[in-house]
Amino acid sequence: MTIAFGDFAKVEIHAGTIVAAESFPAARKPAFKLTIDFGPGIGTRRSSAQITALYTPEKLVGRQVIAVTNFAPRQIGPFMSEVLVLGLSDSDGRITLLAPDHPVPDGARMH
Repeated sequence: MTIAFGDFAKVEIHAGTIVAAESFPAARKPAFKLTIDFGPGIGTRRSSAQITALYTPEKLVGRQVIAVTNFAPRQIGPFMSEVLVLGLSDSDGRITLLAPDHPVPDGARMH
């Protein structure tokens, strides 16, 4: 299936820095609750991420990630996830986070 570029352009994908990460034991699958700073234009948003196989909360804080910032919030158990952090599955199904190769300003939009 193909989509028009205009449809893709509606998806806002931005860089942000994880400022807090904690275990999310209420999630059905192992996950972390993340707080991500997307800079002054977007602000701080929260996300649930099933990335426990390759990451620890301590290793996540300070790390830049890429996320979709304009999806409607999604209730995940007792937690409201406001953005979708992007990643790729490796051959074992573990999620590797997408991130810029070099530091960029929080809130930088993908193009």
